[in-house]
Amino acid sequence: MAPYEPEKDTSESGELRAGRRKAARYAVPIAVAGVAAATIGLVPALATSGDPDLPKVTAQELIEKIAASDTQQLSGNVKISTDLGLPSIGGMAGGLGGGGGTDRGEDGDDKGSAADPKSKLMELASGTHTLRVAADGPDKQKVSVLGDASEYSMIHNGDEVWAYDSASNEAYHATEKGASSEKGTSSEKGDMGHEAGKGTKDVPSTPADFAEQALKAVDDSTSVKVDGTAQVAGRDAYRLVIKPKQSGSTVGQITIAVDEKTGTPLKFTLTPASGGAAVIDAGFTKVDFDKPSASTFDFTPPKGTKVTEADEHGKKGRDFQDKGDKGDKGGKEFAKGDLNEPKIIGEGWSTIAELKLPGGQGLPTAGSGDVPPDAQKLLDSLGDQVDGKFGSGTVFSTRLINALVTDDGTVYVGAVTKDALVKAANDAH
Repeated sequence: MAPYEPEKDTSESGELRAGRRKAARYAVPIAVAGVAAATIGLVPALATSGDPDLPKVTAQELIEKIAASDTQQLSGNVKISTDLGLPSIGGMAGGLGGGGGTDRGEDGDDKGSAADPKSKLMELASGTHTLRVAADGPDKQKVSVLGDASEYSMIHNGDEVWAYDSASNEAYHATEKGASSEKGTSSEKGDMGHEAGKGTKDVPSTPADFAEQALKAVDDSTSVKVDGTAQVAGRDAYRLVIKPKQSGSTVGQITIAVDEKTGTPLKFTLTPASGGAAVIDAGFTKVDFDKPSASTFDFTPPKGTKVTEADEHGKKGRDFQDKGDKGDKGGKEFAKGDLNEPKIIGEGWSTIAELKLPGGQGLPTAGSGDVPPDAQKLLDSLGDQVDGKFGSGTVFSTRLINALVTDDGTVYVGAVTKDALVKAANDAH
């Protein structure tokens, strides 16, 4: 019989939080630090098979097993799929990624590198992808995104960080030393360093990463239980199921397959409250916990490769930004003072962030003349118009994250329903 455990009630939430805090501190060695740039998430559709008969465990024991896991070495393949209900954004990576990885000069010329992880990994925010991963402690990691006729690899070896795009024969090089000189001291070993790792420490990139983020959300508003067993990548695993108790969340449930022997998360699946296919489904199709060969983390740019150094690449972007801050319209409109810290509304799974758009203005409206008619038509088609005590605004929806942008430039965003966003906006007025 596969182990099954009834739902935990709130009287046991203290124990769960204690185990969760330990799990949140767990430095997942298989998560290649800084490899996944600003993506909504990496995901794989992984078939599991069998229903192994394993010793019964409680949710608390399984959480503690994840926290105690000391996996330092592994290699394998991860199949990743993301279905947010959005069109593929591969061709728009640069535009949607906050400028992506390519900086543009004063005349608009492309000054960046096709191998820059910031822009390249935006492509992983939708669709299905296969990754080959390897890790040997905190100082050696590698992730390769496998294409039909090309491969994109990111390698961290000591203080050296390389990214190589075989399709364009371009490489991007950074060092941890460079990262420390630009933004203080990098205190965590394994941080990919400089631009390659900027803003990526909290971005999930493996099943273990996703599991860590999910466990941080476990509190009194959460149901946690062990719901049977499964086989993932040929290994026996327990299924840990996490569900919001609160209404209004777009998260239906999260299922984490935990390796029975090592405690390593092997698969992560997030199913939306609306039903249907998983929004995020990330897991190993093949995994080996033996030490990878040292040569796995060696990299020398092939002959003729165009190499972009992160220090120089970052300097160009900063020089151009400085010029804008000295008086051009863009610098004034998007000054740092305009980017206010978000106000947090609610708690648990129904948390909503409230913030102001730069400039304190809402989106262009029909008849305003702020954008061409065709662009206005496209913008209107992407969202739903709503009204309330707050006035009027537009709700932009995915299968997981929704955002309400009001006409006065206030944004309400969270993994909550459209009705929850409208209620939050009304309550604020």
